[in-house]
Amino acid sequence: MSMEQQTPSETEWQVMEIVWASETSLTSQEIIKSMEQGDKSLSPKTIRVLINRLCQKEILDYTVDEKDSRVYHYYAAKTKEECIKEKSRHFVDSYFSGNQTKALATLITGAHLNDAQMKELRKLLDM
Repeated sequence: MSMEQQTPSETEWQVMEIVWASETSLTSQEIIKSMEQGDKSLSPKTIRVLINRLCQKEILDYTVDEKDSRVYHYYAAKTKEECIKEKSRHFVDSYFSGNQTKALATLITGAHLNDAQMKELRKLLDM
């Protein structure tokens, strides 16, 4: 799979936000219930498709319930930070031909940073 295929899509990201926020694994029903509270436009079937895609991308994984083999318990196989880094690399590769300096310069010049944010950015650059 290419890097793009390994990163969650925008809608898949919504599923992962729910999983990352949970302190325990979640069943598909629990994920669906949480998704329905935030976005009424996705059907349970669509959410199950998103869960399956995330498993194929190895971003989400599962265990089978000990008492009922029809129930899967989903958990994050990748952290949010790992996914953000992969998404960032893909963005730089796609839109800036891998030129990290140009990507960073574009983002910085387009941002309206206050003094505290500029100070924080300088600290990061000095590392």
